[in-house]
Amino acid sequence: MPLINPELLSVLRCPVTGSALVQEGEELVAAVAGDSGVKTRYAIEDGIPLLLPPELLAAATAAGSDQHDAAAGTGQPT
Repeated sequence: MPLINPELLSVLRCPVTGSALVQEGEELVAAVAGDSGVKTRYAIEDGIPLLLPPELLAAATAAGSDQHDAAAGTGQPT
């Protein structure tokens, strides 16, 4: 499990609540719960925190998949 550099972690903030983030395993977790009463969790992929709110992360993932599919159909590099 790659640890996020403590200096970087000290300046990162939850984009939903603005609170500090704490690393728990392969995720960063907001120190403060959002409006839903749940602390937002952010994945860490290849040592890089994905700091998109969950609803935007799903949309970004879907858009990336659509672009990849479109490029594959045209012979364009992905």
